[in-house]
Amino acid sequence: MRGHVCPWWGGYFIDNRFRRLLHKPEEILASYAQRGMTVMDFGCGMGFFSIAMAGLVGEGGCVISVDLQQEMLDVLRGRAERAGVADRIRTHRCKRDSVGVDDPVDFVLAFWAAHEVPNLRAFFNEVHSCLVGGGRLLLAEPRGHVSARAFGKMIAMAEETGLNVENEPRIRFSRAATFFKA
Repeated sequence: MRGHVCPWWGGYFIDNRFRRLLHKPEEILASYAQRGMTVMDFGCGMGFFSIAMAGLVGEGGCVISVDLQQEMLDVLRGRAERAGVADRIRTHRCKRDSVGVDDPVDFVLAFWAAHEVPNLRAFFNEVHSCLVGGGRLLLAEPRGHVSARAFGKMIAMAEETGLNVENEPRIRFSRAATFFKA
């Protein structure tokens, strides 16, 4: 399935108020995204996690919301404006083969997105390059799309790029691992 990108309009099916019953962004991210940090939401879609992170990083922080599809970024921008956090969110349209963010970041979230990346090794290398020392990556993949074996390969690949496994948090319907950069 790697390399297949969910169409932008599919975002409405996974980014809605009912999802908050399954995934509470503030609870999932509270220990990762904190006041004043610069964080990245890779595969941000319509902003389900980006908007929550903007609240967590506060006025002095910045969320870099990255997606391949401009339509997703446009919807996110409107939602961020309505939520009053647009000034903390910078949208960035990535390329299919490159994240393209050079800014140093304290935390990267890749939630249900890495399985769509055509070259995971390049992705993990880019994440490693932009993370500050002690920075963290939370990688979460949907159990329905990513097998335990495939997720194990993702973890091994991330480790090969210099990211160190910190733990494997429990997130509903997901396989997840947190990494840190030494």
